[in-house]
Amino acid sequence: MPIERLAATTSPTRVSEALARDGCAIVERLVPAATMRTALDELAGWIDATPTGRDDFAGRRTRRTGGLVARSATCRALLQHPLILGATQELLAGATSFQLHLTQVIAIGPGEPGQPIHRDQWAFDFFPFPKGYEVQCNTLWAMTDFTAENGATRVAPGSQLWEDKLQLAHADCEAAEMPAGSVFLYTGAVYHGGGANRSNATRYGLNLTYARSWLRQEENQYLSVPFEVARELPDELLRLIGYQRGAYALGYVDDVRDPLEVLRGAGARDSDAGRLGDLERAAAQLRRRG
Repeated sequence: MPIERLAATTSPTRVSEALARDGCAIVERLVPAATMRTALDELAGWIDATPTGRDDFAGRRTRRTGGLVARSATCRALLQHPLILGATQELLAGATSFQLHLTQVIAIGPGEPGQPIHRDQWAFDFFPFPKGYEVQCNTLWAMTDFTAENGATRVAPGSQLWEDKLQLAHADCEAAEMPAGSVFLYTGAVYHGGGANRSNATRYGLNLTYARSWLRQEENQYLSVPFEVARELPDELLRLIGYQRGAYALGYVDDVRDPLEVLRGAGARDSDAGRLGDLERAAAQLRRRG
C-alpha cells in the first residue's frame, strides 16, 4: 500500500482521516526548504556535540539531538503549526488535552544500517493499547530531502491495526521519500523504522511528537526547557509542552494550582482567544522565515 501524499493546502480533517485509515501520510512542502535550513543552522553546534547512538536501535552512526524548544526558535514555531495541531487534535479526540511528547533531530549518517521496525507506543512499557485507539501523533519533518538511498523512514501503511509485537523486515515497508520542507505524519501504533543510509551524506529529520496528556512524556520538557527560557515563551507553547492539566486532576501544583499560574504568577491568562492568537503568531513566524 503506498503512502498517501497530500498538498500543503489540505485540511486537518483530511490528514487525520488518512492517519486513522493508514497510520501515516505525507504533507509535501508544508514549509519552504529555507525554513529547514534555518533550523539546521540554529542547531548545528548542538548536533555536532551530540554523541552517536550506543546500540543498533539508536543507531551507531546516528545522532539524536533533543531539547529543541529551548534551542531553536524555528522548531518552536514548527511544533505549533496549525495544520499539525489540528490533525493531532482530531486523531487524539476524546482526550482532555494533548502535549508535546518529544523533540529530536535525527541525523542518520552514511553507512547506517536500517533501524529495527517497531511501534513508537512501545515506549509506554509495551502496554497493549486497544486496536484503533491512538495515543500519539508523530511528525518527522524533512530537513534535507528524504530518499530511499539516504535513509528515508520505512513504514508499513495500515499496520496500526495489525497484531502487536510483530517482527517486520524493511522489505515489508515503504520508503517515506519527500523533499525538504515536507512532513511525514504517523501514529504511535504504525510499524516503521529509520531507513539504511547508503549515500555519502547525512539525512536530517526533525521529529516532533505529541501524545495524550495523561501519558508520561518521553522527553522531560520541564528539565529540557530551563525556567528562564520557559518564562519567555507564549502561553500556548507552554501549555503544549506540559504547563496545563492533562485531565481534571492531572498535573496540578501543590494546593491545586494551575502550572501556568505557578510559572507566570497570579493572573496568567487562560483564554481561547489567547490560544488562538499564539497559534496565529506561530504561523506568521513560519511565513516570515520562509
